[in-house]
Amino acid sequence: MKRACLLILLCVLTVCVHAQTAAKSPTRAKKPATKVMNRFTAVDALLEEAITSKQIPGAVLLIGHNGEVVYKKAYGYRSLEPTSERMTVNTIFDVASLTKVVATTPSVLKLFEEGRFRLNDPISRFIPEFGHNGKQDITIRQLMTHFSGLRPDVDLKQPWSGKETLFKIVADTEKPTMPANSQFVYSDINYEMLGFLVEKLSGMPLEEYAAKNVFVPLGMHRTRFLPPATWTKEIAPTEYDNGVMLRGVVHDPTARRMGGVAGHAGLFSTAGDLAKYAQALLSKKKILSPLTIEKMSTPQQPVTSSSARGLGWDIDTPFSSNRGELLPVGSFGHTGFTGTSLWIDPYTKTYIILLTNSVHPRGDVTGTPKIALRGRVANAVAAALKLELKKSDEAKLLALTGYNEAGAMRRAVSRNAKVLNGIDVLVATEFSQIRGTRTLTRVGLLTNHTGLAVDGKRTIDLLAKAEGIKLSALFAPEHGAVGAEDTTNIGNTVDVATNTPVYSVYGATDASRRPPENVLKELDAVVVDIQDVGARFYTYTTAMRYFLEGCAKAGIEIFVLDRPNPITGTMVQGPVSDIDDSYVNFHSVPARHGMTSGELAQMLNAERKIGAKLTVVQMQGWLRGDWFDSTNQMWVNPSPNMRDLNQATLYTGVAIVEGTNVSVGRGTDTPFELLGAPWIKAREFADYLNGRMIPGVRFVPTSFTPTSVKYEKQLCQGVNMVVTDRQALDAPLLGVELAAALLKMYPNDFKSERLIRLLGNKEAFASLVAGQDPRRVADEWRDGLEEFMKIRSKYLIYK
Repeated sequence: MKRACLLILLCVLTVCVHAQTAAKSPTRAKKPATKVMNRFTAVDALLEEAITSKQIPGAVLLIGHNGEVVYKKAYGYRSLEPTSERMTVNTIFDVASLTKVVATTPSVLKLFEEGRFRLNDPISRFIPEFGHNGKQDITIRQLMTHFSGLRPDVDLKQPWSGKETLFKIVADTEKPTMPANSQFVYSDINYEMLGFLVEKLSGMPLEEYAAKNVFVPLGMHRTRFLPPATWTKEIAPTEYDNGVMLRGVVHDPTARRMGGVAGHAGLFSTAGDLAKYAQALLSKKKILSPLTIEKMSTPQQPVTSSSARGLGWDIDTPFSSNRGELLPVGSFGHTGFTGTSLWIDPYTKTYIILLTNSVHPRGDVTGTPKIALRGRVANAVAAALKLELKKSDEAKLLALTGYNEAGAMRRAVSRNAKVLNGIDVLVATEFSQIRGTRTLTRVGLLTNHTGLAVDGKRTIDLLAKAEGIKLSALFAPEHGAVGAEDTTNIGNTVDVATNTPVYSVYGATDASRRPPENVLKELDAVVVDIQDVGARFYTYTTAMRYFLEGCAKAGIEIFVLDRPNPITGTMVQGPVSDIDDSYVNFHSVPARHGMTSGELAQMLNAERKIGAKLTVVQMQGWLRGDWFDSTNQMWVNPSPNMRDLNQATLYTGVAIVEGTNVSVGRGTDTPFELLGAPWIKAREFADYLNGRMIPGVRFVPTSFTPTSVKYEKQLCQGVNMVVTDRQALDAPLLGVELAAALLKMYPNDFKSERLIRLLGNKEAFASLVAGQDPRRVADEWRDGLEEFMKIRSKYLIYK
């Protein structure tokens, strides 16, 4: 027994000694846990300072990135009056105008995917009562982008109530304050009507349709119109109305009079639910197809507008301040008047949800601090996440301030470049691209007076003197070798300086406009060097196409020496032609194609399956956004009535009506800057056109007497068209505006039959003749433009 006790005592002492030794040994001490740094500290500080300075009572912030919620936090108070309540991350907010993009927009687009309508359909086709007081041509696209011309909201000064009453007010009394598609005006009326459209097409109330097709599929269980009483304690109150604090009752007065459900406001939701919606858009899954999500989140506004709007979503407008300066233009979002905002960036896979009830408790907090707060928070989030844009996204982003490349170029500063044409590059390389390893190559040249190097030397002379090349034939297109003829009776001649025969390829018949086969058979190659002006109906491109076909048939090579598109290579505008080929319709392209001759040659050769042995000798120093006056080259009139860049800028529009019985200024000093006829009244015509608010152009009443051609020596009244912003001018839209004005104002005098020849599109022609609004006509050709842009992209040479 004693021995056992001694053993136990010894063990206890041993344990105590080891424990004491371990306590004294620094190498065995347990390290304290490392505190994880909060990378969103700067964001926290911004929101806490906003609460302290009473800009907002509280907030919920949720940040998503790369498919995960990376930060979620509540700040301050959701209620200050009549009781004080702390904010929680699950607080339910009146999201106000986020209703437009979370409920109404996806509901409308769900019906769009089912083929129930086209975006360019007038809403009056489905809701006939709406088509009064000039609203009959307002399209669904215009409503969704806020380019309808309707005012911001209905009159709330007069007492009214009920959804049906609101509908009657809009249908019977509202009228556009400006032409559709002329300006961006944010309007609740637009989305009130879209809410009615959902109900009309689906046969369900908006709240039910949105729940069934958006909220339930995404598991947004805390999102709905008309929240039940059981939710009230979790809802952030807004402000007092007639002494009663609004809590669970929509804040927007129009939506409240409508019974709490409207296409523009009325939705309640949480940050967590909005995150599910944002992630669905980023993932392009579940509620809408990837193509629809792409369309809704990329520019759908008129190409001439600098305010970029998607379908529902804001992309780049004066309302975009909540994007901040670090998230890229091209991301998209929306705000709500109560203090809510959602911004989504598909390029860095990030979304920022900031929900406040900044109107609480009395709605008298100035809006400027809370608006600035959103942008500052977005900047801090972007910096904390160290967001970077992938190279693969840069080209796409470049186009997203407009619906094509022109949008980006509107913000570009005009540059002073030094552009070398294809002939200059050919000379610099000692004509090696033509000669190859051969000698005494027999070459034909399609050219005219515009075929000049930058130093003014003729391409004819440069080729004639080139070693290893024999210039054997010249071919002259419309207007002849020196560009002075204005007739189809142009005969063959000889170039005096080189003693080279000149064959006219502009006769009275199609056969006489094609290269003579007997001449081509004697050649090894044909060179094309001629200045185009960027219009579908300018005939030099047709001549080039005929030579591509002729050279392919003869089995000889063809070299196109490229030159600048004088009206830029970014503007792609007007209807894509769908009429039979003619000399003024060389291929199915828009009126303004935005391509160089070399690019067009590549496209024609491939798309028409010509199969010519084609080489494009590229320019050096030209960028797509360059106008001709940025190239440091001398303007040479490409044809007798194309005398400066201003006229070329107007040409793709004004020429659309040239085939009709109006004068476009031929026989005056300023062709294509004038439009008139003896039966037009100048001042009323100018007033009407100016009232249409056509971007980039102003109309001045004038009179003129052409000295030749149409209305020779007759006094014409009409307008002088002054370009005020060439970047904003959609010239083909100007053309249809002119046609529509003539049809409307002078129906007994204007002869529109030949309009189709240069307009080139059957649907657009039929719509114009039927009296359809020209902005709607222009919207109808957007789908064709988008398809052409895909084809065009395969053949672009220059950035």
